[in-house]
Amino acid sequence: MFPKAAKGIKAIFEPENLVDSLYRPFHKQIVYYDRHFVQRMALMPSIFKNKDTKNLVIGVTGVGAREFSCLATDKVPCLGFIEASQCFPLYLVNKDEDVGLIASASSNAVGMRDAINPGIIEEIRQSLGQVRVTNEMLFQYIYAVLHSPEYRKKYANNLVKELPRIPIVSSSQKFFKFVEAGEELIRLHIDYEKVEKHPVLLPATIEDPKSFFRVKKMRFPNKHDKSTVFYNDNITIQNIPLAAYEYVVSNKPALEWIMERQCVTIDKKSGIKNDANDYANEIMGDPAYPLELFQRVITVSLETMKIVKSLPSLDLD
Repeated sequence: MFPKAAKGIKAIFEPENLVDSLYRPFHKQIVYYDRHFVQRMALMPSIFKNKDTKNLVIGVTGVGAREFSCLATDKVPCLGFIEASQCFPLYLVNKDEDVGLIASASSNAVGMRDAINPGIIEEIRQSLGQVRVTNEMLFQYIYAVLHSPEYRKKYANNLVKELPRIPIVSSSQKFFKFVEAGEELIRLHIDYEKVEKHPVLLPATIEDPKSFFRVKKMRFPNKHDKSTVFYNDNITIQNIPLAAYEYVVSNKPALEWIMERQCVTIDKKSGIKNDANDYANEIMGDPAYPLELFQRVITVSLETMKIVKSLPSLDLD
């Protein structure tokens, strides 16, 4: 599985190789970012060189996915962070030679360059009447278009067979509405740990937070009621707006990704325990992190759907 290890090549542990990774939608894990231990890094180092790299990617489901989905992240994405993922960055790490269609020599971040061919930017600018269009604006526009219900319905069959093709609206007014929506969607999906929390009734004083907030497996009271989630014996999350479940990422509501990942599991073959509480306590320093993550993703889901439903028409034929 690890060719370098099989060849007896030794590696020295380097703490700076511990990097935040988006393992599944709105679920982080720490990856040891080193080719000795990550079997398929592919071109990811050209997008995220190290833990200090500041970048954004739009991940889309790949060929053969059950249905189209997309998600932006500023973390190193796992190959399966959405189904059969393909990632498109805002920037690339500078190299002496160009990569593929990348032709920009500008540097928008330290050691980085634009990942969108400037010729495309110029074509769009001219088609919209010589308006100012930047690399970031086009990135935001694309992200909003990929969320458009009109776009997803029109090209549903194509989007599971090939990579997305992005239509350009005919007016600058519509273009900038998509840009604004894309900017807000990216902010929500990148800063999901900072948004307002859906309220949950808790005691005024909690003597042992680690015990009180410990989660084993969140669950619904029954398959017909998703307005309530039993977090643990101490906490019940109530009055969850059902509209929050409309936000689906990679074949599942974002909230149900949180329920699936923020738990305690033991691998049957290896016996290795994966305990979300350890991450909450040791990495985040907050025993309530799994609960608060669920609360925040309720907000993310509602706000996402509000933006999606307000998107203008693409005027597709």
